[in-house]
Amino acid sequence: MAAVAVTGCKAEVDRAGGAGPEPQEQGRAGSALAAVDDLTVKGRAPKTGYARERFGTAWADTDSNGCGTRDDILKRDLESVRFSDGTCKVVSGRLAPDPYGGKDITFTRGASKVDIDHLVALSDAWQKGAFRWEPSKRIAFANDPLNLLAVDATPNRSKGDGDTATWLPPNKAFRCTYVAGQVAVKKKYGVWVTAAERAAMKKVLGTCPDQKLPTGGNPTAAPSRFHAR
Repeated sequence: MAAVAVTGCKAEVDRAGGAGPEPQEQGRAGSALAAVDDLTVKGRAPKTGYARERFGTAWADTDSNGCGTRDDILKRDLESVRFSDGTCKVVSGRLAPDPYGGKDITFTRGASKVDIDHLVALSDAWQKGAFRWEPSKRIAFANDPLNLLAVDATPNRSKGDGDTATWLPPNKAFRCTYVAGQVAVKKKYGVWVTAAERAAMKKVLGTCPDQKLPTGGNPTAAPSRFHAR
């Protein structure tokens, strides 16, 4: 996984001492920065009604490859992977390095320091449009590899359901990649952003205007055999 260095970005200050206008960097076609302008800007809706179960059973095999989503992501993101049952159930491996903290992390099933993070948290998505979705779309969102990443549990649990405006990885070299991933997921599923979130996305991606917008992942509707309440 390529890391992109991020440098600081100082806001302009007007004569009254406040922040100046947002930088007008648009980014090239196909860049994550350009894609930010495609996102709808609205206020955050209430969290009322949110529950993990609204997004279906955790780690459902929505791509029908015989493995749960968690194991799919562990196989994709870890090195030196070992299995207990052929090529599906991951029992050990190494995250080298963890993208959020920059350190190597050992994964051992049952005593794991590795989480599978939703780049766009389920609760954040719920408050920005997912409360209106059909269950099949929420299930797809929760299991889409485009929205999932193996990371160190410690920084991940400090994130909670934060968006770009409220949380960024401690590893500054990964921030462009991280924010580009959030933009890609929100664009794919039509999740809106707040004004503060949009400004934060532009601030980070303005330091790497050629950062490409990630693509791919699974369809935006899960197979009909999966259900969520």
